[in-house]
Amino acid sequence: MADDQDLMKLYSQRILALAASISHTDRLNQPDATVRKRSPLCGSTVEVDVNFSDGIVTDFGQDVKACALGQTSASVLGANVIGLSKDQISTGRDQLLAMLKSDGAIPDAPFQDLEVLLPATEYSNRHASIMLAFDAVLEAMEDA
Repeated sequence: MADDQDLMKLYSQRILALAASISHTDRLNQPDATVRKRSPLCGSTVEVDVNFSDGIVTDFGQDVKACALGQTSASVLGANVIGLSKDQISTGRDQLLAMLKSDGAIPDAPFQDLEVLLPATEYSNRHASIMLAFDAVLEAMEDA
């Protein structure tokens, strides 16, 4: 069981600042695709709207109801997703998952700020919430 010091490290000021500054929280009026993802373990949800052209995200909106860790991941994704291809988002997602689960490297730019989630590697019950935004965007790009 985590002690108070571990929880303080997990919910650092930087994580809380990123969680509080989620961008693109306005939903799109006419998205090319909308996907809602939910973590069954904790109940966190993320719903994303995505517009894209020629395989590049051109507009993005999200509604995030997640713990601070899920919010942080959504914040970093939202700040960088416009202008990216599915392959770039998928690479960021795969790198984040590897960082969390198998001592992988910090994700490459533009997702290097996900480094702040390194303390979450020890909390596997939080990984699904952290991955929700990435999974939702990738599914939306597949669906459209």
